[in-house]
Formats: sequence, C-alpha cells, structure tokens
Amino acid sequence: MSAIIDPGSTRWESFRVTANPSVPTDIATAEQLAEDIDTLGQHLQSARESIGRVIFGQQDVVDRTVITLLAGGHALLIGVPGLAKTRLVETLGTVFGLDDKRVQCTPDLMPADILGSEVLEENEQGKRSFRFIPGPVFGQLLMADEINRASPRTQSALLQAMQERQVTVAGVPHDLPRPFHVLATQNPLEQEGTYPLPEAQLDRFIMEIDVGYPDLEAERQMLLATTGAESVEASVVMSAEELLSAQRVVRRVPVADGIVDSVLALVRDGRPETTSIPELREQVAWGPGPRASQALMLAIRARCVLDGRLSPSMDDVVELAPPVLRHRMSLNFAARADGVAIDDVIARLIARFA
Repeated sequence: MSAIIDPGSTRWESFRVTANPSVPTDIATAEQLAEDIDTLGQHLQSARESIGRVIFGQQDVVDRTVITLLAGGHALLIGVPGLAKTRLVETLGTVFGLDDKRVQCTPDLMPADILGSEVLEENEQGKRSFRFIPGPVFGQLLMADEINRASPRTQSALLQAMQERQVTVAGVPHDLPRPFHVLATQNPLEQEGTYPLPEAQLDRFIMEIDVGYPDLEAERQMLLATTGAESVEASVVMSAEELLSAQRVVRRVPVADGIVDSVLALVRDGRPETTSIPELREQVAWGPGPRASQALMLAIRARCVLDGRLSPSMDDVVELAPPVLRHRMSLNFAARADGVAIDDVIARLIARFA
C-alpha cells in the first residue's frame, strides 16, 4: 500500500466529491471508483494506526468494528470486563470525528433515559407547552454498555432507532443524526439479573464480535502505557461527513457473481428448511434470515476497502461469516445436549468455501 495521504490533500477532497451520489453517474467511472477505493484504503490505514496507539493488540476486533462503521451498521461486542471495549468505542468516536454518547444499562434504566422525554414548561406569559429533551440516542455513536442488563422494555427502545434511524416519542417521530451507529457491549460471565437480547434485536447487529484476552506482547505494551506518567491519545483522522462518503463508496464496490452466489449459498445452508447438509437439518432450530446475507455482503465490501482492494474475495466471506452468522442462528435442544456449539455448525458451513 502506498504512503498515507494528508487528510487535507487535494486527492482526499476529490474522493469526498466523487463519493457523493449527487454527482452525475457518468463521472463516477470504473477508473474513478478504483482511485476512490485506493484513496479511502490509505486513509483508513491512517485510522488504524491512530487506534493502535491506544488499543494494543486486538487487531481483529478493531478491524471488524471499523468494518461495521464502514458498512453503516451496529455491532455487539462480547467479552469479560477489562478488555478495553469501552475504550475502543471512545477511540473510534475520536478517530472518526463522531459525537459519541454512552449509556450504562441497568435493570432500572427506563426507555426515556435513552430516547429522551417531553417536559412541561411555562413561559413568561404563563403559557404552558411541552418541550422535547433528546436523550443520548441522539448521538452519532452510541455505546450501550452491558446491554443485556437492561430490561426487555428498555432494550426494545433501541429497535426503531437501530433499524429506521429515528425514534417516536409521544407520537412524534424524531430523526437521528447521520451517521448513527450503536456499539453495544455484553459481559458473558453475568447470569444473575440479565435479560438475553431477543432475536429481533440481535438481527439488527451486523456482527457479534468476540473480544478475547490480548497476547503477551500487547499486554506488556498496555501495562507500560497505562501506568506511566504520560498518556497517549488517538488523533482525529476523518469527520462524520467523510465517514458517510466512505459508506457510499463501500456500497459501490463491485462484487463478482460467484461471490454473490457463495454468500447466498452460505446463508441458505444455515437454515434447516433449505440446507443441503443433513446434520444441520437435525441440529439447527432456526437459521439466518435475509438480513444476514445483506450484512455479510456489506461487510465483505467494507473489508476489501479497508485492505485497499478493489473487490471482495472468498477469503472475505470465510473470515466474516462467523461474526455475521453467530447471533443469527440457534441450536435445538438435542444439539445442545450433545455438546454441539454454534461455532462448530458455522465451521461446517464455511468448510466448503475455505
């Protein structure tokens, strides 16, 4: 990959213009698209480096979270406490110039604490009227920390926001800012006082990202960097408008017919009704819906752009199928009793394409 370009350079300004769908389509030629992808890939490499100054190791987690933003979606981060999930979200907000908000989910958290509420006010003339006070959902990057600790009623408050990019309060719809992304965290160790997310809400997340422990060298760097006198902060690389332009470029990335067919075959084989794998028909209770193939298609497009490539390959499909499908499938009782894990089923699905 060539040298990192200056965010204020003429080439980056050209990308911002050609990524705009208002420009006539005859200008956005294949050659121009290739240049846009190359320019964006270089700029994203600069963003990765900025994030790497704060988040040590966890490169797969960082890349998959950035892919989620490029795809215009939401991600569910699952890991034990202390693995920098919150720090990652804060850093992404800084690097991409997003207005980030945070909600700590607890059992007594109410929908109004997320969406906002109307208050009755009286002016100087004694006239009373309601005024809407926006909640933290009116940010460009919302972190829902420990989302499974919130009650089902509060969890459902995010459903409309995540799918339609608007919320309705007292019968009045309110548009959310653009871009809008939800990065939710979940602690897998908690059992008491938690409410598992319903399937309808899980399906709104493009990916379920497992956050594991860092390796030895990354933990050493973390130890020295976080206990010293000086602290390192991430720098701003892109703005919210430039992220929107990047998302439009991702949707213009061409995908070969063979890759499209593979995505469809992979998703449909995960459903017990349409699978060609006999074992899956006996183990899977319900499989991924059409939103899974949409999510996987956007994710592989975003990954190839992140790597500075012009078109996705089967490697992208194999790499991103597990985080895209993991939370969209469920095993039946017999499979769970036999010790079958959902990752085993997904591995069997992608074995034909690896």
